[in-house]
Amino acid sequence: MNEFQVTIEPYPEETEKNKWLLRVTDIRQYAYCPRVVFYEYCLSGVRPLTYKMLQGLEAQHRVEELEKRRSLREYRLTEGVRHFHVALTSERLGCTALVDLVVESGEGNQRRVTPVDFKMSRREPGTHFRLQLACYGMMLEEIWQVPAPEGILYLIPLKQAVRVNLDRRLRKDAERTLAEIREMVLHERMPAPTPHRNRCVDCEFRRFCNDVW
Repeated sequence: MNEFQVTIEPYPEETEKNKWLLRVTDIRQYAYCPRVVFYEYCLSGVRPLTYKMLQGLEAQHRVEELEKRRSLREYRLTEGVRHFHVALTSERLGCTALVDLVVESGEGNQRRVTPVDFKMSRREPGTHFRLQLACYGMMLEEIWQVPAPEGILYLIPLKQAVRVNLDRRLRKDAERTLAEIREMVLHERMPAPTPHRNRCVDCEFRRFCNDVW
């Protein structure tokens, strides 16, 4: 199986005037396996792009084309404006993101935004997906100044929309995860591998983890 290479910009040293930004996708990766994030920032500087990842990107593109033509009924909304590939940068959280879809609905005091994240998964969304969605919600509220009380995880293979309540606890967990990632990277401390060894089978960094085989 051929692998492609995607260059990742190295992170600068953090100072009072120059605070480097994490990616919101780091939250998902860290919750899934913290070593993936460590390797990306502290070791290789290059992340392999596998065939499985390419399949996911192609499937997401097809879903976006269909999304433009269908109603919002699946999201329990009667009307709204779709914004695709929304780029966000949060000074408060110190991170950047590119949200698959943001649905803006309501007017006046009823106005709100709903981040939608497309996933190539058939399983009940895990905590790592929900943490990422919570971070999207916080960033949208900070930048757009509009409430984001819930988000949507759209499971592409099942054509199913899973609603996620972006409550205080989930938001606090997302903020704590960001702080843990920043601490790990700044001090270059390699974390323990995920205890779920089945996740290692398709991991693009498996050749770096000689202590788990």
